Amino acid sequence: MMRLKMDDVVLFIGDSITDVGRNRSDEGALGQGYPHLVAAQLLTDQPTKNFQFYNRGIGGDTLDDLVHRWERDCLELNPDVISILIGINDIWEGNIQTQEDLDRFEEQYRYLLKTLYQRTDARVVLMEPYVVPYKKDRHQWRPMLDAIINIIRKLARDYQTDFIPLDGLINAVAMRDGLTYYTEEDGVHPTLAGHGFIAQKWLENLGN
Repeated sequence: MMRLKMDDVVLFIGDSITDVGRNRSDEGALGQGYPHLVAAQLLTDQPTKNFQFYNRGIGGDTLDDLVHRWERDCLELNPDVISILIGINDIWEGNIQTQEDLDRFEEQYRYLLKTLYQRTDARVVLMEPYVVPYKKDRHQWRPMLDAIINIIRKLARDYQTDFIPLDGLINAVAMRDGLTYYTEEDGVHPTLAGHGFIAQKWLENLGN
């Protein structure tokens, strides 16, 4: 369980689930999703800690896209804490079809973590990608999605990162409260309740 420290720089990075209307011309813009909610709660609860928060989510990004901007959007910020949520667009766009594709996914994700640990002292939170099967064709995503989730879980163990199993968590509450309560009808993009749920799970991971 992670603890935030005085003056920590916290970076959220990923795709549209993290981006959520972020003004990219404003370096400190947090968007309107879970990064904004997490930051608001922590700044309210711990006003003397001088936390800094950054959002570098970009809608539509795949893991390959994230690799190509890793230096600029992560390493140059030298974060103390980084939260990564990436991978669903690799499934959505059909980039993951074969074992070779899975091997490349693991290699690229491992590159992110390896360079992060070589260049920074960051504490890491990995969140697994997810889909809620409101649309029937989303069931077809499950085999490859499960495969990349298993890769991310393996990397979390290998690098001893914090890990939030979003796929299981969101699907459990969606089955209880309604398949379109936490995500839009695409089963991916969070509703306001969905962002609140992700923020809640992120905050529960902290020991603060």
